[in-house]
Amino acid sequence: MTAVDAEKRPAATTPRRGRIRLLPTPTGTPFTFSYGLVLLATAIYADLGDQATVTQLLKESSTDAAHLADRPVLVLLASALWVAGGLYSAYGPALLLVLAALERRVGGARTAGVFLAGHVLATLATELPVAGAVAAGRLPEASLHRLDYGISFGLMACVGALSGFLPRIGQWALLGVAGAMCAQDLIELIDPMSSWGHPIALLIGLFCRPLLRDRPTSD
Repeated sequence: MTAVDAEKRPAATTPRRGRIRLLPTPTGTPFTFSYGLVLLATAIYADLGDQATVTQLLKESSTDAAHLADRPVLVLLASALWVAGGLYSAYGPALLLVLAALERRVGGARTAGVFLAGHVLATLATELPVAGAVAAGRLPEASLHRLDYGISFGLMACVGALSGFLPRIGQWALLGVAGAMCAQDLIELIDPMSSWGHPIALLIGLFCRPLLRDRPTSD
């Protein structure tokens, strides 16, 4: 191999560096990295900790209509500290990849804002009608009390926002996968609140895209 060929040959570490860049780092994506550590800690505790205590904590963190009426800010924040399914859930790794990609493009503060917008607004959009239906006598009072926690609404919002920063083929591929998941949720309707909350959160992320244009990025 000549010296010219050696100069033209791509560095052997380029693919590896590309894979590493997908992962959150303390300096490149501090919000994603810090939040990921919190989620890892709660997932480990949810799987390995005292199950009676875990169950009680999850109940106290639930964003059901009753808790939202009593202490809305606390439960909205606390519910986002748990991953439904714990260490074995696909939501955790998916969230880290999506948040890291979005944070590198728009920064940590705006990434956190998109996540919270999806998490909070989609939760309110699904739980407030339940409270109204109970008040009108169309649903039993037991509907006010349910176990509702996790990161999936925030994840869907960030997926919607991230799609605006991808090449066209990547944008449609990402939205196609997310849309198929939402459609499956609505068809199966196992949990109506989550089933409707996911497409609502995805739309919230799409609406956030124009607000994130031409913003500073992180390296």
